[in-house]
Amino acid sequence: MLPAGWLHAASLAWPGHGAALWWLQLLSLALLCKALLATPRRRDGALLGWLFGTSWLAGTFWWLFTSMHTYGGLAAPLAAAGVLALALFLALYYAAVCALFKHFNFTHRAVNALVFAACWLLAELARGVLWTGFPWGASGYAHISGLLFPLARWVGVYGIGAAAAGLAMLLAQVRRSDLRDPKIWAMCGYGAMLLFGLHAQRQLTLNNYRHEQPPLSVALLQGNIPQDEKFQSGTGIPLALQWYSRQLYASQADLTLAPETAIPLLPQQLSPGYLDGLRSWFSTWGDHRAALVGMPLGNAAQGYTNSVIGWSPAEPSAYRYDKHHLVPFGEFIPPLFQWFVRMMDIPLGEFSQGALVQPSLHWAGERIAPTICYEDLFTEELAARFAQEAQAPTIFANLSNIAWFGDSVAIDQHLHISQMRALEFERPFLRATNTGATAIIDHRGNVVQQLPSAQRAVLTGEVTGHQQRTPYARWMAVTGLWPLAAWALVVLGLALWQHRRGKLRCATS
Repeated sequence: MLPAGWLHAASLAWPGHGAALWWLQLLSLALLCKALLATPRRRDGALLGWLFGTSWLAGTFWWLFTSMHTYGGLAAPLAAAGVLALALFLALYYAAVCALFKHFNFTHRAVNALVFAACWLLAELARGVLWTGFPWGASGYAHISGLLFPLARWVGVYGIGAAAAGLAMLLAQVRRSDLRDPKIWAMCGYGAMLLFGLHAQRQLTLNNYRHEQPPLSVALLQGNIPQDEKFQSGTGIPLALQWYSRQLYASQADLTLAPETAIPLLPQQLSPGYLDGLRSWFSTWGDHRAALVGMPLGNAAQGYTNSVIGWSPAEPSAYRYDKHHLVPFGEFIPPLFQWFVRMMDIPLGEFSQGALVQPSLHWAGERIAPTICYEDLFTEELAARFAQEAQAPTIFANLSNIAWFGDSVAIDQHLHISQMRALEFERPFLRATNTGATAIIDHRGNVVQQLPSAQRAVLTGEVTGHQQRTPYARWMAVTGLWPLAAWALVVLGLALWQHRRGKLRCATS
């Protein structure tokens, strides 16, 4: 199961070229399903799920070692143990649902697929929500293309993951004799027709849509400030202040984005006139230019926030967005873990939380909604911004600094996360990052332009906003993840009822 789990991790972003391989995700999960069907006991099923999950998750976010050891100063054995411990803990969800699947032990193949899909969905939801949630590397992210991506506008990444789990279980149950069974081919044909219909409906909707506003010219700044120098007063700080201010003043774009903590100092720590000069510059350009820039705000008495400030002629005062979903150990310290954080050297490691729904930046007829770093991982939180159609974002702007993880596969994984959000909400995504992936993603989920990683450069291009809400955005804004959880629980409830009926029949016959 360890190799199968590693292949599952690699399907999310293949090492080397970073592509998401939807077919590999299905095949690797089918290997787990095949092993589950072959084992007779629940505890064996739990062990298989735990091994697969541990290998998959450790292979997905191994780059946490870089942040803890290389930049956090934690001893290498402790950093490696920390990554493994997190993977082992999160894999318990998959161990539990694999044991639950073995509890039913159905023989009908379609029922097995449905029950396994429900089990898998519950595990993914639990990982994404409990303990502040860490759904990075959810199986649905392998499907930004391929067979299942048209489902994104209906059921999102978790629904795609459940559909993939059901399909993997069906693949695991294929027998050689099925190749001669017309019923099997008919079912495959019906499934293909359904997916083709969803794809055609999506294409028709997108092709018929006409946006009222002209394209917005954008400039996305990628400073490539080394993480080990980023907060150093003699190297990274002056470099960042000089380079980003120069690019902001020189930009000819309607909207300029600078990444998370592009300005690495608090306002009171900056030279007099630094921020006032930028605000004054953007407020004097009439209807032409605006900017969003990442920087920390606050003080010791009121607390600190990881924030985005913005300037535009339309705003009488500076726009502000405060990060809502904070990173454990990086931006806040969970209870009982102060000792662990004291072993690392991470500046400004305790932030205050912003509100879940905050106003977008209204500029050039668009509503531009910032997210900071891995906030775009939490689809249910972004969906909350679509509750009122008149205030729903038309463009998302993600400002990130994942230099903490080096030039690793985390860059590609995060890009795929933004692509999935674009597919779910049919909104363009602008990504301004310190080291990558700085990119423009259209409302179809396609990467239109992208800078090479680990280079200091500016990406210029155009983006067109989008107004219509997808079915996913509509129902998620009202209910959150509950309908997905309810579907899984109903399926498992019916399976439990059928299982008990079958046992009762055996006992009375």
